[in-house]
Amino acid sequence: MKYCNTLRVYHRCGSCGKKRQFANTGRFRVNANGKKVDVWLIYQCVKCKHTWNLAIYERTKPGKISMEEYRMFLENDEELACRYGNDKA
Repeated sequence: MKYCNTLRVYHRCGSCGKKRQFANTGRFRVNANGKKVDVWLIYQCVKCKHTWNLAIYERTKPGKISMEEYRMFLENDEELACRYGNDKA
């Protein structure tokens, strides 16, 4: 799997049971129920490949996300994933 070159992220791995480095996969997970939208950037443990979702938008009204950015989330735009992966905020 190709990883996006972004900031190093350390998180407790649910599989390893230890704090490990997670790599940005360059992919998003989007969940929308009509009234609210959730978007996560998917990271993967570099040792065991267990995934962890970093919240980008949580319980957000669809109108707060531009249609272009929403389309990019759905298409797993690698440049957008790298941009979010390098955003310390």
